[in-house]
Formats: sequence, C-alpha cells, structure tokens
Amino acid sequence: MSVRPYRDIPRRMTRQIRVGDVVVGGGAPISVQSMTNTRTDDAGATSAQVAELAEAGADIVRVSCPDPASTAALATIVRDAPVPIVADIHFHYQRAIEAADAGAACLRFNPGNIGNDSRVAEVVRAARANGCAIRIGVNAGSLERSLLEKYGSPCPEALVESALRHAAVLDAHGFADYKISVKASDMLLTAAAYRQLAAATDAPLHLGVTEAGGRRAGTVKSALGIGALLWDGIGDTIRVSLAADPVEEVHVANEILKSLGLRRRGVTIIACPSCAREAFPVIATVAQLEERLAHIRTPITLSILGCVVNGPGEARDTDIGVTGGGRGTHLVYVSGVAGPRLGDSELVDRIVAMVEQKAGEIESGAASAVAPARAFATAAH
Repeated sequence: MSVRPYRDIPRRMTRQIRVGDVVVGGGAPISVQSMTNTRTDDAGATSAQVAELAEAGADIVRVSCPDPASTAALATIVRDAPVPIVADIHFHYQRAIEAADAGAACLRFNPGNIGNDSRVAEVVRAARANGCAIRIGVNAGSLERSLLEKYGSPCPEALVESALRHAAVLDAHGFADYKISVKASDMLLTAAAYRQLAAATDAPLHLGVTEAGGRRAGTVKSALGIGALLWDGIGDTIRVSLAADPVEEVHVANEILKSLGLRRRGVTIIACPSCAREAFPVIATVAQLEERLAHIRTPITLSILGCVVNGPGEARDTDIGVTGGGRGTHLVYVSGVAGPRLGDSELVDRIVAMVEQKAGEIESGAASAVAPARAFATAAH
C-alpha cells in the first residue's frame, strides 16, 4: 500500500482567472487578500493603507465602493497601488461600471442583487472591456429571502444554491472570469458550504470565515476553517476577516499558508513557550525579532529555544537557531553548524544581522557550503 507523503496536499484543480497580474486558480500559488477600512473617497489614506497591506504580504486588496465619491477616487487608488485592487459593490450597478472603468482588477458583487438582466449585461460589458474579473460573494447574513424561506435558515445548501444562481447569470452572458465565495461567521457552516461548492463548480474559490471576530478569536476561527479547507486541497485565494488592524489579517493569512507548506515567505520563527528552564527571556526576544524581521521576504526558518532540552535538535533543523545556555551566553547554529556563543546584550542584534545576511545570500544565489562560516565572521564584527 502506498502512503501519501504527509507534506503533500493535492490541490483541487479549477479554471484559471486573472485579477490584475495575479493568477487565481488552476494550480497557481494561493494568494492573500485583505480589505481597507479607510474611507475610500479619501484616496490618500486608502492608498497609504493599500501600500501597508502590500508590504505586509497582501497580493490583492479590496476597497469598498458604496457611493460615487468612492468610485471617483478609485482611479487614483488603482494608479498608486502596488497590487491589484478589488472594488466591493453592493446593489448599485452604476458603481460596478464606474469601478471597472476606473481600473479595478476585480468587482465583488452578486449579479442577482443589482437589478434586471439588462443591468447585469451592462456590468459584464464593462468588466469585459476593462479586463476585470468578478467575485460572486455569498454571505450567510445576506441570503435571498426565497432561500431563507426554502431552507428555514442559513445552511450549506442555501449558500451553495445562491452562489450557483449568481454564477448561472454570468454564464448566461458568456462571462467565465469569476471566482466564488460562500462565507459565514460559523466556521463549520462555512467549511461545509465550500466543500459542497467545490464539488459543484470548477470556478476558483475565494476562502474566508466572515466576521470571524477580534484578533484572538478570529485568528483561531479563521485558521481552523480556512486551514481545514486548504488541507483538503480546496481554495485558490484567501482573506482572513478580523475586527483588528487589517495588516494583522495579512499576517495571519500568511501564517496559515506557511503552516501548511503552501507558501514560503518571510521568517518562520519556531519558539518554545518558555518555562523555568529558560536561560534568556524567550517571549520578549521573539516579540522583538518578529518586529525587526518583518521586512524579510526571503523564506528563512529561525528557532528560538530557551534551554538545551529541545534547543539543539530544533536549532540544527532550522536555517538559524538559538539555544539558551548558561552564564548568560547562548549557542547559535547556522544551517545546522554550531557557532560561537552570544551574550544576552547582543543576542537580538546579532540574530537580526545573521538573518539579514542569510536572506541576502539566498536572494543573490551566493549561499554555499561555506556560508555558515562567513555568517559567523560577519556577525562577529
């Protein structure tokens, strides 16, 4: 009997669409999305937040366009954005047309909610003319009344039926460049709906647990719901929804992908929770390193272990590792090779320098068998 490697997650194959220069579906890397919470008509503030989200690791950013002032500002936002912009539209077909003409890479709207078929046709024409994709976004909190009457309450079948209804409208207009989401604040409902939807369509799927909650609860709920689906091979782009700074959404989304081996970007820190054996303040050290290494995009593993129980073993398996030692000095490993001890006062600065050098070597293709010795020599000076 053959056993599938535990790290191998076969992806559900879908048709492929483009959101600006980001490919979604068809085996493309899973992209990370977030959404601004500024007033969209304040183009300066919104553009600044888009840039901040992109720097944190967002591949696509969505902005809400509830009124003409928002779509009027969109052209400036799109022009300044380092990533594709999705325009979030509800009910007003004119806003969708304006957003497409302003350069949005994708429109998030539900065809069945913007009026009669002639209005849908106008939006589709605008999207096609501007190379604009569409996301059908179904939420449990805004299901059609007919479906609530049919099913009694939001359920997976209702979410999927709503999504397929909207998809059929676009299909009837010969428009296939769409992705679909079926979100609920209930993680189990969300996961069940996506599993049913994945069996019913080849459209790429945008994953998310909507209105997941604050930073702590929302992170747990999103990691479980999104992570379970990704582990099943379902999902082509993700958005973590937190009642928190949207930059935190991006960080959590990237950590979900990194934990499943679906994305390698930035520094992955492996750290012990600390205990009475710790030889240096692990929690404070990790917090400093997370902040000071946030700019690194090169995939690097860093282990920070407070004592020699698990420290040496973990450190040897990471690119750079620190094991707490005695008398205020701590052993450092680079690529599994033990190096000199570092004192308490220099620990964080030296680790940052070593990670930055390692990242530079990887990026330049200069890493070699002698890289550990060079890293130690450079960090020592």
